[in-house]
Amino acid sequence: MAKPLNTHILISMIGLTLLAFAVMYGGITLFYFVIYPALYPDAVYEEKWQLVDFVVLGLILATGIVAASFVGWRLARNIAAPLHSVATAARAIAAGDFSTRAENVRWSFGEASDLLADFNSMAERLEKTEAELKYANSAIAHELRTPLTILRGRLQGLLDGAFQPTPELYTRLIDHVDDLSSIVEELRTLAMANAGQLDLTLEEADLPTEVEAVLTVVGADLSAAGINTRSDLKPARTIADRAKLRQALHALLQNCIRYAPGSMVTIETGMRQDTAFIRVSDDGPGLSNEGRARAFERFWRADGSRTRARGGSGLGLPIVHSIARAHGGEAVLVDRTGPGLTVEIRLPVVAF
Repeated sequence: MAKPLNTHILISMIGLTLLAFAVMYGGITLFYFVIYPALYPDAVYEEKWQLVDFVVLGLILATGIVAASFVGWRLARNIAAPLHSVATAARAIAAGDFSTRAENVRWSFGEASDLLADFNSMAERLEKTEAELKYANSAIAHELRTPLTILRGRLQGLLDGAFQPTPELYTRLIDHVDDLSSIVEELRTLAMANAGQLDLTLEEADLPTEVEAVLTVVGADLSAAGINTRSDLKPARTIADRAKLRQALHALLQNCIRYAPGSMVTIETGMRQDTAFIRVSDDGPGLSNEGRARAFERFWRADGSRTRARGGSGLGLPIVHSIARAHGGEAVLVDRTGPGLTVEIRLPVVAF
């Protein structure tokens, strides 16, 4: 079993003291028996050591060892205390208690203070990740259970003869299957992005062109939701995965359809220094301060205007954020005056 750090430091300090004493003794011997006679050959001095010489030498050695032991003990305590605190907290976290934090130690040195701060920051992130994972698992189970239950009920009804096999019924069943497929694909996208394994097919991308392509696809859905659109598409080009950009923009517009029907939606593109951006704004109910802080969390939905009854899986904005991050950019909520929500996808401009 390895010796404690305190023991190592004490032994090292005592060894250092003995080494210093040996160097001192060797230096004195060399001086009096070699150097001094060479410099003063006619000098007369007492060659025999007296008892007082040994006593003084012993006192010097004892004082040095005591001082070294005291300094070593204090040093070892200052070094070992924060390490012991971190080790204790690490064992608790390994046992599953993610709320444990390493206690701050008084008189700790700079590196130890940094270690404690970094460890506690890591523990906080682990606790948050664990909470998000539990919530996500529960949410995934709920999101999959609802369409599966409906799908099974309809199929059982068809089997028992309770439902007539009409084209409308089959259409609804296919819609439920599409919902399940959409949730699974969204979860896959998030998982790949979080693992840094989201495959990107990078090519030259003209953001106004991508916006117009998505508007063509979702134009009918926007009109059905009573949404009017306004475009301000300034030139903006970069290297990106065009399909993923369209997926992110489609998610933003679907967000407007679900949570801001009847509003005015403005889509903008442009350049800002070394960043290209796509900005989608609506004048709907918007989000509370809590909602803005949690908007990019998976499966999170705000109360009130943005509820489960409006549909959606709660994965739209997280996917937008993940796609932006995969491109080395970011997705942010832009502050605005008045009601509504503005989301901006910022992409680094890459030469092409």
